Amino acid sequence: MRVLSGIQPTGNLHLGNYLGAIRNWVRMQDEMDSDSQCFFFLADMHSITVHEERAQRLRNVREMAAALIAAGIDPDRSVLFNQARVPAHAELQWLLNGTARIGWLNRMTQFKDKAGKNREGASVGLYVYPVLQAADVLLYQATHVPVGEDQKQHLELTRDMAVKFNTDFGVDLFTIPDPIIPKETARIMSLRDGTSKMSKSDPSDMSRINLTDDDDAIVQKIRKAKTDPEPLPETAAGLEGRPEAANLVGIFATFTGATPDSVCAQFVGQGFGAFKAALAEVLVEALRPIRTRFEELKGDDAALDAILIKGAEKAAAAAEPTLRGAYDALGLMR
Repeated sequence: MRVLSGIQPTGNLHLGNYLGAIRNWVRMQDEMDSDSQCFFFLADMHSITVHEERAQRLRNVREMAAALIAAGIDPDRSVLFNQARVPAHAELQWLLNGTARIGWLNRMTQFKDKAGKNREGASVGLYVYPVLQAADVLLYQATHVPVGEDQKQHLELTRDMAVKFNTDFGVDLFTIPDPIIPKETARIMSLRDGTSKMSKSDPSDMSRINLTDDDDAIVQKIRKAKTDPEPLPETAAGLEGRPEAANLVGIFATFTGATPDSVCAQFVGQGFGAFKAALAEVLVEALRPIRTRFEELKGDDAALDAILIKGAEKAAAAAEPTLRGAYDALGLMR
């Protein structure tokens, strides 16, 4: 079993990233047997579809690496690297551009969402983003890819490309990856709008809990989180139509290992003043070790670069046979 997943280094990790993906990465890493392996990468090549200053991008990559390690990713047990240090990603993407079809890319909803009405002004990189994602996965013969709802279409495209390439050139080169649905998934919403996902791109910092927030900031953000005037119901069914309330109950349940029903039963009839105080205490205690470790790591550029270089060397060695096979299948000499 070989698991691969990546994350864009576009600023600090927040609670949604941690509960929705990173915590599951750590679990998968910890549950792997000696014959299996996890590859986790910082998708800095994907990040160039959005303009960013050089110094900011470098800082984002290092700080994201520090945050992942602080959250529990162990570079000695998993392969942790940044994409740009493994040129095979870009090489395989170009080779796969001959297999990908315009019709396939035209159906990708993420491009439509991100480009909006200004499709003519969107970068080519944003349009072919899914081909690079396919290269990321196929390069390492990944057997499984953790996916959420917003990534299912990309994995389906990756599978289509792998099948078409193998068929077109009469090879059995690319492994057809399967989705892996984590045992526990948490969809964390904005603290200001319970109908929108918690996001790094939200202009309001009060909409999210960053893993780097100090205790006081966490308490303040939870205290000011949007709710409604109704008390907590006896069961989670009573949260229907109350997205902000449901979001806070869900966060409490996820961190404490409880069910939303049991959280409601614990606080039934109480207003959100008492509940928010309890939730803030849970978050402060859970996130403090991550923040402390992050602060220790983030200032040591040399140590972080050494970790990423070591990971990139392992990744490049794992990628080389696949890339060589793709060149050979196409009749290209290198």
